[in-house]
Amino acid sequence: MNLEQLQRKLLAVARANPPRQDVPYAFEQRVVARLTPRVVLDDWAFWSRGLWRATAPCVAIMLLLGTWAVLAPQSNSPTTDVSQEFENTVLAAADQVPVSDSTW
Repeated sequence: MNLEQLQRKLLAVARANPPRQDVPYAFEQRVVARLTPRVVLDDWAFWSRGLWRATAPCVAIMLLLGTWAVLAPQSNSPTTDVSQEFENTVLAAADQVPVSDSTW
């Protein structure tokens, strides 16, 4: 069936039958409002919106910490070699076991 012809027939029937007086005010608007499609929530949109909103505070914190690191007073004490301290800590347990007591 032709949709345009069907629409004309339905409009003609609707015009021929006026609404009754006991129909509530704005009833047709409420019916049409319920016919609108529901919005589908997109989880990825929530995540992307939240992450983009978090960029400004992250940049501000980065700038503050970077400024603090640059303007912080430098200590004149000799710096220790962190890699050497790490190696000494890791190998400390191996140095405690005598070689003669090994079970290999």
